[in-house]
Amino acid sequence: MKALIPAAGMGTRFLPATKAVPKEMLLVVDRPVIQYVVEEGLASGADEVVIINSREKKAIEDHFAPDPQLEETLVGRGKKAYAEAVHHAGNLPVSFVYQDEPLGLGHAVRCAAEKTGDEPFFVLLGDVIVPGNDMLNRMKAISDEHNGASVIAVLPVPDDQVSRFGVIDGVEISEGVWKVNGLVEKPPVEEAPSNLTVFGRYLLSPRVMELLATVKPGAGNEIQLTDALDAVLAEEEMYAMVISDDEGFDTGTVATWLDTNNRLYARKNG
Repeated sequence: MKALIPAAGMGTRFLPATKAVPKEMLLVVDRPVIQYVVEEGLASGADEVVIINSREKKAIEDHFAPDPQLEETLVGRGKKAYAEAVHHAGNLPVSFVYQDEPLGLGHAVRCAAEKTGDEPFFVLLGDVIVPGNDMLNRMKAISDEHNGASVIAVLPVPDDQVSRFGVIDGVEISEGVWKVNGLVEKPPVEEAPSNLTVFGRYLLSPRVMELLATVKPGAGNEIQLTDALDAVLAEEEMYAMVISDDEGFDTGTVATWLDTNNRLYARKNG
C-alpha cells in the first residue's frame, strides 16, 4: 500500500510566512508538520509515502533528501544527535508527484494514480498530525473485517461547529464504528445527520481512484474527494472510525497550529 499526502496548497492562512516557507514545513515542537505525517504513513505498514507536491515547494523535497555534508559537519562539531535527526529525515522512503494546477483535493489524490495502481491506499491530509501513529492501523483492521471496504476517520464536534465540516450520515454498528450511508458537506446544524465530521485520514479502495477520473468539478469549481466518496457508496460499503480529540491535532490555522505546539510540547516535556 501507498500513503498519499496532498501538499501542493498555498498555505494562504499563514501568509506572509508561507510566501517563502511551505506551510507543511512549519515546526511543531521538534520537526516539521509534514515529517510527523510521513512517519505516521510509514508506521501504518505502507511501503512508500507519496507526497503530492507543488513544483514551487522545493523545501519539502530538500528536507527529505540526504545531506551527508551537513551530517559530517554536525558530527565534527560534537552535535551527533542533530546529525542523526538529519540522517533520519533524509532517508525516509518518500517520493513525489506534482499537482500543477490547484484543482482541489480530489484532483491532488488523482495525481498519484500511477503510484497506487489497483491497490487500496491511505490519504493523510498534511495539516493534521497523529503523534501516536496508530490510527491508520486501526482503520486497516476495520477494513479487513469488512472485505476491504473504505474507512474514514471521524471526529465528534460540538453542534456549533458542525457547519464547518463534512459530516457523515450512517448508523453505529459497534462501539466507535459506523456504517456510512452518505456524506454531507458543511450542513446547517439543524440539517446535519450527525455530529461526526471527516477528520483527514482515509483508507480508500482502488475504485475511489477510478471514480476520481470522472468526477466533475463541485464546490469551488474544484474536484472534491467527497464527491468520489459519495459516488463509491453506490457501489461499495464504507465505514467510519470515531476518534477522540486527543488523538489528532489540527495545524491548519494559526490558532490551531499554536494550540498543537503548546499541547504537544507539554506532552513531550511532562
